[in-house]
Amino acid sequence: MIASVFFDVGETIVDESQEYGTWADWLGVPRHTFSAVFGAVIARGLDYRETFQVFRPGFNLDEERKRRAAVGQPEHFSEENLYPDSRPCLAALRELGVQVGLAGNQTARAETILRALDLPVDVIGTSDGWGVEKPSAAFFERVVAEAGCPADQVLYVGDRLDNDIRPAQDAGIATALIRRGPWGHILDDKAVSGRCLFRLDSLADLPELVRKHNECPGADEFMLSVARC
Repeated sequence: MIASVFFDVGETIVDESQEYGTWADWLGVPRHTFSAVFGAVIARGLDYRETFQVFRPGFNLDEERKRRAAVGQPEHFSEENLYPDSRPCLAALRELGVQVGLAGNQTARAETILRALDLPVDVIGTSDGWGVEKPSAAFFERVVAEAGCPADQVLYVGDRLDNDIRPAQDAGIATALIRRGPWGHILDDKAVSGRCLFRLDSLADLPELVRKHNECPGADEFMLSVARC
């Protein structure tokens, strides 16, 4: 049974393409150039922050965030940056009686924005607020603690195999991979994605998948076993 569903934030609930564009503007480089380098960094399996180093060696993301805020250009997202299927999915899961949470590598400012959006969730956790960040085991231990149920009754939904799916699986948490955003389209590791309970192109499908799973918990594992054979 799935008793609790936790979602990553960036590129799972929130479309970050506009924010990456503002970073390109801040660096003074064309947005398409920034995007091309960003994709190349991801394809090589590097930390996305290496993108900034290409354009400005020694770039300190935390310091630059402060500089942007000081001149009235802080990182920001709003309702319009939510993926259209996000809010309906969260609401539908709660209607099923499932606990719903958000847990991602986000700043304290982002956490404040998420809370102000009044999303239909029970828990909001961020790396800044918790003092641990993905892909550390401690982050997913905190997810399980917040869920208040055994790890195998928690589902974690994310777009990144490296930061979201693999470490959640290592913690004994069931996983759902959503294929969107740069990581969702560029990275692929069938050994990891093949262990996902669900593989999604849209969050709109998730509530019904969870409902069916909870009505017949063994069916998903059986179908995955057949697919591997």
